[in-house]
Amino acid sequence: RTCDQLRCTACDFRVSYFNDYIWDQSCDYLFFRNNMPELSKLRAKMIKKKGARAYACQCSWRSIDELTDLQTNQQLRWVCGKH
Repeated sequence: RTCDQLRCTACDFRVSYFNDYIWDQSCDYLFFRNNMPELSKLRAKMIKKKGARAYACQCSWRSIDELTDLQTNQQLRWVCGKH
């Protein structure tokens, strides 16, 4: 399970997620800074992968394809945006 209301405390952006996709390795900070949250622009660097999930805000991104505790990654500043 994952929170569907994640928010980044670094860029104050809502964290978007995309089921069955991962991010291309060529993704960088400027790509997300310039293209979030426009899905039509983000698709250029999305790769279809069944069972994976791609997460991103304006300053951070992750591709997850197995159970992962995001709280253990100290670089991420994603918190629950409250329900």
